[in-house]
Amino acid sequence: MPLPDHLTLTIVTPDHAVVRREVDEVKAPGSEGSFGVLPGHTPFLASLQAGELWYRCGQDISHVAVSFGFAEVLPDSVTILADVAEPAETIDIHRAESARERARSRLDLPEPNLDFGRARVALRKSLVRLEVAKLAKSKA
Repeated sequence: MPLPDHLTLTIVTPDHAVVRREVDEVKAPGSEGSFGVLPGHTPFLASLQAGELWYRCGQDISHVAVSFGFAEVLPDSVTILADVAEPAETIDIHRAESARERARSRLDLPEPNLDFGRARVALRKSLVRLEVAKLAKSKA
């Protein structure tokens, strides 16, 4: 059986489909470290952490901020089931900056019953969103 010459990338969240297209390469933020996928990759499942996912179609690279979920890799497809997924060009930078400041202030001046884990995750998610948004802005 010949190797596939592309991957079908599908990214979905609980409330909507974010991306569905044929791509040449995908790199995703796995919980055990980032992983890259090319057509013909060995099948596997992975959990995701908050981070930057990118995919390449020819010479064009697109970026998506993802937060948690799972990835299913097959020789001809990558399916991302994420809690949150935002393409770089749709990220509201002002909103992400506000979220970053709220998370930092919670960590800097903690309340007695603050959930530090949730506050650190909120900070990480806002930083990822800002990083990914800046990548899109630099391409423009």
